[in-house]
Amino acid sequence: MKLSYITGNAAKYKETKLIIPEIEQLEIDLPEIQESDPKKIIEAKLLEAKKHKQERLMIDDASLYLKTLPGLPGPLIKWFMKTIGNDGLFKIARNFNENEARAVVIIGYMDKIGKIHYFKGEINGKIVKARGVNGFGWDAIFQPEGHNKTFAEMSLDEKNEISHRRIALNKLRDFLMTEEG
Repeated sequence: MKLSYITGNAAKYKETKLIIPEIEQLEIDLPEIQESDPKKIIEAKLLEAKKHKQERLMIDDASLYLKTLPGLPGPLIKWFMKTIGNDGLFKIARNFNENEARAVVIIGYMDKIGKIHYFKGEINGKIVKARGVNGFGWDAIFQPEGHNKTFAEMSLDEKNEISHRRIALNKLRDFLMTEEG
């Protein structure tokens, strides 16, 4: 099985490869549309990537949703991180006295004939003051429900046992196994 994972994020690729060892990283600089629907973002990227590479492709879009900001940051998290960062997100949660959050990832998989399949992983948690040095992005401020560590305080193995990405990748892996028969 040849499956190319389109990402320039080495940490995300490492997490993913531990769960689906057969994937190969493919770095293509793709335009990213600004949209609140992650499936539309994924579809646009996969259709553009297909122009460069004619094979089975995978891409994901991770979102962080704060209960206090319905629908946000969502797939716009990249821009929140670039402008206000983890400290700003923590301050929003603290100032609104509402720290509940949801980490969501949607994986888009384009099969050999160009059909796109979506796989969602989601985990509840809360926004806390930044702790830990592992991971990337908002891992330092997201503490999964039922755990006393942020993603950034967890080892890669610990994070990969419970993460939103793990849930979605398990669904993709199961799908690929049935697809290949």
